[in-house]
Amino acid sequence: MRNKRAIIAVLAVTTLCVGIGVMFRTTDTPAPAATPPAPVRVPVVATKVASGDVPIYQRGVGTVIAYNNVIIRSQITGQIVKISFQQGQTVHQGDLLAEIDPRPYQAQLDQAIANRERDQAQLVNAQANLDRYTQLGTKGFATPQLIETQKAQFAELQAAIKSDDALIDAARVNLSYTQLTAPIDGVTGIRQIDIGNIIHPTDPNGLVDVTQIQPISVIFTLPEETFPDIQEQMAKGTLAVYAYSQDDKTKLDEGKLILINNQIIQTTGTIQLRADFPNAQRRLWPGELVNARLLLTTRHNGLTIPAPAIQQGPNGSYVWVIGPDGIAQIRPVTVGQISDGQALIDSGLQPNETVVTAGQYRLAPDALVQQLHGKAAQDPSLNSAVEQALP
Repeated sequence: MRNKRAIIAVLAVTTLCVGIGVMFRTTDTPAPAATPPAPVRVPVVATKVASGDVPIYQRGVGTVIAYNNVIIRSQITGQIVKISFQQGQTVHQGDLLAEIDPRPYQAQLDQAIANRERDQAQLVNAQANLDRYTQLGTKGFATPQLIETQKAQFAELQAAIKSDDALIDAARVNLSYTQLTAPIDGVTGIRQIDIGNIIHPTDPNGLVDVTQIQPISVIFTLPEETFPDIQEQMAKGTLAVYAYSQDDKTKLDEGKLILINNQIIQTTGTIQLRADFPNAQRRLWPGELVNARLLLTTRHNGLTIPAPAIQQGPNGSYVWVIGPDGIAQIRPVTVGQISDGQALIDSGLQPNETVVTAGQYRLAPDALVQQLHGKAAQDPSLNSAVEQALP
């Protein structure tokens, strides 16, 4: 019994010693080093610098004006007895628009013709008398005075017939004025006089306004500094002009530059230019305000990036460029123009470099970036796409 108790005591002491040793060894052993956290990548949307042909425009605001505009006025006084057009109707040159009562003017023509016939009959009789008196004079039976009187009467009747011819022509012209016709192709406006009213040559508004809209013109202005470049390019050939809607999103028509006005507007420092457009679809209308783009030239191998990539700082324009190592850096650039959401870069970038187009506000120099692709990068609101990608 005593041996058993001794053995148990020895085992307990041994176990206690082993436990204490293990505890001390565990305390003295250093803990393994922690794994450093991965660097945080800033989510951005980026694109490559594109290279290609880039049109160079000069932009201005213009007003559409009619190619020709005519107020249909009467050249005689009379009552309107017929209206032959609808307001807003397209008419062609020579189309009858209205008719004035022709009866008074027909009567004047008939009277002038009758007067000529009377004078013609008297002329025939005067010619016969002159021939007869001339023969009698050769035989001494008629005095020279009588012959001269007859010659004068004959000449007077000849002059009367010429006057009658002139009166007939005038009467015919006045009679033709009873028909008011369209002098040009165009569109009629609001009718100013109704049937049954008296029309006068002095009526300020006339019968109706006819406006030619095919072709049509746009007068627009550009800064006077552009004049030398425009003049230089015009010497090489015709320049194209594009008309856009006021929001600059819809192309309305394509035309050509016709002229530069003969003087610069000193009060505004601008020049006026006129361009003509075929207006086949009638998308340009007189009085309409449009944005005009004058195509000066085309730059070959021009570098372009989306306009949102351009940022403004104290030293001018800059972009964020992502290097092959995925690190973003600031790069100063010179912008030639911004057109249709694309910026033309004159200097600062090379083809196929990667620039940030959204998410720039979270970037700092030497920041490691994560480029978004797929649906996130195609989000209409690029910065919203970046926000959605953030943790």
